[in-house]
Amino acid sequence: MQFEILHTSKKSRARVGRIHTPHGIIDTPNFVAVGTNGTLKALSNELVDAIGLQLMFCNTYHLMLQPGTDIVRQAGGLHSFIKRRQPLITDSGGFQVFSLAYGSVHDELKSRGKKKTGGGVLKIDEEGVTFRSYRDGRKILLTPESSVQAQKDLGADIIIPFDELPPYHIEKEELKVSLARTHRWEKRSLEAHLTSPKDQAMYGVIHGGVDHDLRKQSCRLLTDLPFDGFAIGGSVGKTSRELCDLIAFTRPHLPDERPNHLLGIGDIPSIEALIPLGIDTFDSSYPTKAARHGLLFSKSGGVKILQRKHANRFEPIDPCCECPTCQIHTAAYLHHLFKAKEVTSLALATVHNLYYMVHLMREIREGIGYDLI
Repeated sequence: MQFEILHTSKKSRARVGRIHTPHGIIDTPNFVAVGTNGTLKALSNELVDAIGLQLMFCNTYHLMLQPGTDIVRQAGGLHSFIKRRQPLITDSGGFQVFSLAYGSVHDELKSRGKKKTGGGVLKIDEEGVTFRSYRDGRKILLTPESSVQAQKDLGADIIIPFDELPPYHIEKEELKVSLARTHRWEKRSLEAHLTSPKDQAMYGVIHGGVDHDLRKQSCRLLTDLPFDGFAIGGSVGKTSRELCDLIAFTRPHLPDERPNHLLGIGDIPSIEALIPLGIDTFDSSYPTKAARHGLLFSKSGGVKILQRKHANRFEPIDPCCECPTCQIHTAAYLHHLFKAKEVTSLALATVHNLYYMVHLMREIREGIGYDLI
């Protein structure tokens, strides 16, 4: 993997760049859609490629359990298995495993992110995490080494080291213990990766919760290691202000010559606020999930397609949009499909929101090029 910076804004830390991978170029800044099981829900990967999504995020944890990474390896890797031509990134599986132990992000932000008994996690120790599969109940040990091996089987262009994700609501001493273990796990992951790189890049993951001193410590330790780029992970705040403050503090401690990624954040207000701070890529399921719930993006704001006022609106969702959905169908038709609970509605809405994000990022890159951002 190679990263080149084409332009840095005179107005902010925003920059336009290119990440070169074996499966193509990723223009930055960019949005990364989440295809949990190797697909964006309701869309074929051929259509996703055609829309122009340059990087798709797939979840190692789910693919380990179904169909199994050995099956994907036998198919020739994830690109071959799912028939995607453009770049892929996979996570370590840690996010999903630790969600079993601490609860979901929603639980965390509602102050319920405490360690819980059960939930599928049996043991967390220096070796790794032992949990039960939600599919068949079998016991699985996930370690830094086995996580990396799973990602080798998948063959994504960018992979992530195994890490621990404690919740927002955690005592500082517990957070310190978690951070130290995460650093040891990430170092083991990197060592396992470097024994057989296979043209894959690995991003180190910066942790430390919302504690600035711990974030600085994580940056200092991990940037001394030969990671190809860096991701900002873990709990990044409970509010937009806390998120922006944390990124504004953390980003200057990361090397400009390597790409960076913000894990799990990709709503439009956050993207627009964080690109001027120097973030290169963002992953989130929000735009596609919003589409499936009938919230469609437009230049004039969100369109709640289930609202009665769209029943006889015989024009595109967004008159400015050139996506296949808007070029062919009216808001009235989509309103009808959603009200009738037709599966087609999910595909048409997802196409629209994904196209919107791809073209929004293109406009943002152009704005940076003119020093407007």
